[in-house]
Amino acid sequence: MTAAADSTPENNAPSEAAPQWGRVDEDGTVSVREGDTWRVVGQFPDGSPDEALAYFERKFADLASEVSLLEVRHRRGGASASDLRAAARTVSAKLHEAAAVGDLAGLEQRVSALTETLAAESETEAVAARAAVDEAVKERELLVAQAEALAARDPKSVQWKQATAEMSALFDQWQSHQQNGPRLPKSTAQQLWKRFRDARATVDKHRREFYAELDSAHKVVRDQKSRLVERAEALAPKGEDGIPAYRELLDQWKSAGRAGKKADDALWARFKAAGDALYGARIEREAAEAEASVEKIAAKRALLEDAKAVSAERDIAKARSLLTGIQRQWDDIGRVFPRDAERGLDDDLRKIEQALRAREDADWKSNNPETKARANDMTRQLTDAIDKLEAELAAAEQSGDKRAIAQAKEALETRKSWLKVLGG
Repeated sequence: MTAAADSTPENNAPSEAAPQWGRVDEDGTVSVREGDTWRVVGQFPDGSPDEALAYFERKFADLASEVSLLEVRHRRGGASASDLRAAARTVSAKLHEAAAVGDLAGLEQRVSALTETLAAESETEAVAARAAVDEAVKERELLVAQAEALAARDPKSVQWKQATAEMSALFDQWQSHQQNGPRLPKSTAQQLWKRFRDARATVDKHRREFYAELDSAHKVVRDQKSRLVERAEALAPKGEDGIPAYRELLDQWKSAGRAGKKADDALWARFKAAGDALYGARIEREAAEAEASVEKIAAKRALLEDAKAVSAERDIAKARSLLTGIQRQWDDIGRVFPRDAERGLDDDLRKIEQALRAREDADWKSNNPETKARANDMTRQLTDAIDKLEAELAAAEQSGDKRAIAQAKEALETRKSWLKVLGG
């Protein structure tokens, strides 16, 4: 082997390893000692023996650096044992009959020792890799089961926005497993993917069918609501009189169902505008009536002030005459608006009417001839009973019968209290 003449002066210094591991013949042939024999590694005819040995020692140093780097990578970790074993085999091939001068056997021993260590570590890695694959298979099977569960749902009861998000999340997890997880056996991976893909396709099919059916139902409702809008808008010339018909249309609107958010919002805006126009006519009419009622309300309030004299009048007949006059004036004024104001005024007048009626009822009861006759008869009966009890009391006192005295007094007091109630 002929070496290139690329040596530099600073690399021509004799190596301490040269007398032990290499030699140079007179014709420039360089050999390396391997045990008790010498093996030719090349020729260096254009330089001195020291330069020749230095050249092949540098070759050895490069190989030693590769072995050291391999050992450092092993110590630091990060690389798999299988990768390091492959690198070790490459370095070992370079060491076999290498064109270098140095302790090649020592390097081979180091590589061999490292290879044995890596072999044991590779077995451990293999066990861990198999466990990782088993775990990855379980995780993929779980994703498949979740996807198939989504596919098995009743399409009519599924919340499709949520279901679509769930399936997308499952697919993202599947892709993450493929990109970052261990490689599964081909047959297992294909089987699981087929199940996942079929479940995903089923969900997508059900979703398309559901929305197609929903679109069809929405179209029916949309057409129905469009007709309701047209009928509502046609009521505009009737003004306030169109409100009852509009309410019937509103009931039909509520029972029509949904036509999709965008269509519903647009149609409802038109339907509501038609109703607002009708109710606006009512509001205008009520406002006009309220304005026209201002003087009427003031007049009725003045009558209520006059009606206070009804309760102050002691003569019931005169009080009734006064109230009757006020009631006639009240009716002549007529109705007032708004209704709440009218209701409040009527309630105040009704209280005065009820108070007078109560006075009249009480007066009639007290002056009723039949009632007076019954009261006079009761008075006579009580007077006779009192006279009798007083005689019995006198007899008991004369005889000294304490029990008879007590009974006569008690009965006498009771009859006197009854007579007092009757006004006797």
